[in-house]
Amino acid sequence: MGKTIAEKVLSSHSELDCSAGEIVIASVDFCMSQDGTSTMMIRELESLGFKSPKTTNGMTMVIDHNSPCPSVDVAKIHTRMRDFARANSIPLFDVGEGICHQLVPESGKVLPGDLVVGADSHTCTYGALNACSTGLGSTDVAAAAFTGKLWFKVPDTYSVIVNGKMPRRVGAKDLMLSVIGSVTADGATYKSVEFSGEAIDASSMDGRFTMANMAVEMGAKFCPFAFDSKTASWLSARGLGKGANVSCDPDAICEKKYDFDASDIVPKVAKPHAVDNVVDASTLKGTKIQQAFLGTCTNGRYSDLEAAARILKGKHINAGVRLIVAPASRAVLVEAIDGGVYAALLKAGATFVAPGCGPCVGTHAGIPGDGENVISTANRNFKGRMGNNKDVGIYLASPETVAASSLTGEITDPREVKE
Repeated sequence: MGKTIAEKVLSSHSELDCSAGEIVIASVDFCMSQDGTSTMMIRELESLGFKSPKTTNGMTMVIDHNSPCPSVDVAKIHTRMRDFARANSIPLFDVGEGICHQLVPESGKVLPGDLVVGADSHTCTYGALNACSTGLGSTDVAAAAFTGKLWFKVPDTYSVIVNGKMPRRVGAKDLMLSVIGSVTADGATYKSVEFSGEAIDASSMDGRFTMANMAVEMGAKFCPFAFDSKTASWLSARGLGKGANVSCDPDAICEKKYDFDASDIVPKVAKPHAVDNVVDASTLKGTKIQQAFLGTCTNGRYSDLEAAARILKGKHINAGVRLIVAPASRAVLVEAIDGGVYAALLKAGATFVAPGCGPCVGTHAGIPGDGENVISTANRNFKGRMGNNKDVGIYLASPETVAASSLTGEITDPREVKE
């Protein structure tokens, strides 16, 4: 009987012929933590007498959730991270370098076929690179760093097949919101989700990062994409290796299969306060917004900023709207400057903050006011997510929909706006 990507990766890392439902002890290739989760991990590792990570390719730490530092208390956390990383020769990405889920792939820390854990729920993002990666608690990541191994239950796999061609101004975020709206926010809990089909073959690597990133929003454990020529090109362009290149066997057993026609997908929006509360953007016409946010580990890449700039170039955002932009990394920011995207967004009235999580996490820059509505390219919209739980409505959408809405001052189908 054939195997899924998750079964193959966990088999190779446990040196067992394992199948869905079994418990295995597997070697971990890489682990990471960020400034919101590192304190507990450091405390656990120090109590164990930690000297160096036992994971195959080491570990890294990232200061991105509170970057630059917003308070004295957070400054203490950052200082402790820097001291711990320096003392143990652990690479650390400091203030302004970007978001962990952009920096880790950019720096070649994850390769196809790898098994990766991170102290951040959106670690599943690296599935775009044909890896099995998942977010865990700080103590579990500490255990991985200390021993180089962790136990896993081999997940069942859901197959999501997307055929057809994506329409104009409809992208990976719209597709993923459609999938989550159908599967529901807990409909794939502890499953490995594998995407395939014509639309997936045609999708960009940035689009795949977006989809893998949001897999956890329907409860998924892993979201590994099959290795193909686009994966190879992305890695080659950065001088990185090809890894193990794992694929799902044609006769592998998948617990469920979902079929979507890409040509039927339209711009989508997740309404407050649940990511699966998904409707067509056109149905929300007239819903006023006061803030728009372009960025995050979901949609802060160059192609996302470029898509927004194509809509905003030569125009100006609505007088009643604040548009905040947070590039996913310094490299993305430099590319946006070199490509004219930065200038187009700036001239349109956007405010840039340092590369990093920005307003998404709600701990510093861009906290909305009481009773305001925000349209955001982020991945979560539960009450209080952006730092204010007093009747703030967070609407999740694509970069194109965010840009179009910032022009009109209300939620707008981007297909209605001329370039």
